[in-house]
Amino acid sequence: MRHKAVVVGIDGSPATDVAVKWAAAEAASLGSDLRLMHAVAADGTASSAGDVVYRAVGLARGLVPGIEIDTRIDKGTPSTVLVKASSDAEVVVIGSRGLGVMAGALVGATGLDLAANARCPVVVVRPDLAELTGARVVIGYDGSSAGDTALDYGLEYARRHNLAVRVVAAQPTGTELHRITDDQLREAVHKRGGHDAELIQITGHPAEHILRLSADASLIVLGARGRGGFAGMLIGSVSQTVLHHADCPVAIIPAAAIGG
Repeated sequence: MRHKAVVVGIDGSPATDVAVKWAAAEAASLGSDLRLMHAVAADGTASSAGDVVYRAVGLARGLVPGIEIDTRIDKGTPSTVLVKASSDAEVVVIGSRGLGVMAGALVGATGLDLAANARCPVVVVRPDLAELTGARVVIGYDGSSAGDTALDYGLEYARRHNLAVRVVAAQPTGTELHRITDDQLREAVHKRGGHDAELIQITGHPAEHILRLSADASLIVLGARGRGGFAGMLIGSVSQTVLHHADCPVAIIPAAAIGG
């Protein structure tokens, strides 16, 4: 069965150029169409929007010749346009700078709205990460439904890209509440086919551990909602730290995408 389209938000900035590169490679890996989405204000000009789309199409075709590309220009904020597009997307890809009012990506209010309401995974690519390197996928797991979905996404991505997997479970300091035991972690990963995954238990604030353990990663995958060490990931300091300092793209599984 053919996968849904890979959607990427574009605005002509260097940040979205890098997002287009990541999205085009992912669409080729999935055998999916690439959908380029450009949001314009109600008083935006068609000519400038057309220039942005034309340039992005040329960039994508230059990277992946023969890829099927669908282009759309919608009126509204980038958040509104991309949330709407996510209902029929495999993944939504954005640059961590650019997209107008989405400057700051998931750290800002518009990006948080996308992370909370998108109906599929959201991947954030930093503009300085032009080269897609890394040997593994690092997945944050906390035993929640968001963590389970992050496992599914991360393991499947790793299989397609022939990458190793490192699954990290966080335990808050000073409490046994929601603790993930070694057996629970192993069972959750193995039942999804991740028998070769490296399993790591950490104690304390997750951000520094995630960043350290992701130094050689190609992708970090985190659930947007959960409990224990990853609770509130997108509204606290952990998300901001990881998104600002990760040396690779970061995939967020929004609450609205769980079970979809």
